[in-house]
Amino acid sequence: MDKRTEIIEQLIADSGLSKKAFAEKIGLPPTTLRSMLSRGVGNASVDNVIKVCKGLGITTDQLEDLAGNDNDEIKTIAAHHDDEDWTEEELEEIRRFKEFVKSKRKNNQE
Repeated sequence: MDKRTEIIEQLIADSGLSKKAFAEKIGLPPTTLRSMLSRGVGNASVDNVIKVCKGLGITTDQLEDLAGNDNDEIKTIAAHHDDEDWTEEELEEIRRFKEFVKSKRKNNQE
């Protein structure tokens, strides 16, 4: 499994949704998501990768940065709250992503 696929699977798991529920939430057939994850993100359509990344609250560039970071050095990804109305759900998603990045750092130090 490629690194991008691993990251997407982890972020979906961290979202608290099943893969089926996540697929439905983002308007993707669950079978398409399952196929995308089993074959690897690199073999999926660009539109589907973008849809999944948007659903996870990340950009495709951020996915590439996370996946291409062979030495697991954390790159800065900022989410500013200045003068923006964030829903509780969006704030929780930001917190989950932050915890995901921290857990990667912790796992790589062990």
